Amino acid sequence: MKNESIFIEIFGNNPIMKALDFLITYQLFDYPLTEIARNSGVSYSTLQTFWNKLEKNNIVMKTRRVGKSDLYKLNTNNPAVKQLLKLDWNFIKGEEQEVYS
Repeated sequence: MKNESIFIEIFGNNPIMKALDFLITYQLFDYPLTEIARNSGVSYSTLQTFWNKLEKNNIVMKTRRVGKSDLYKLNTNNPAVKQLLKLDWNFIKGEEQEVYS
């Protein structure tokens, strides 16, 4: 894929990685599941198959409810997520160094 992130390039173009890549990229914002599915390129039904695992392991957290929709974001307080963010940042820095070398 032409515009795929370094995270997807390394960990694979699968639904969980695509959803995590979107949540990492836009970690400051919260989204309903429909938006996470649409923006990550994962079907809503596929997202539902693994979303409970992400919640159960505190990878994502529910932030609020707007109307009938629950909004979620990446749980940046989770130590594993913090390491994932560092890893993603190191990939980005490494990719930039290759471009400018």
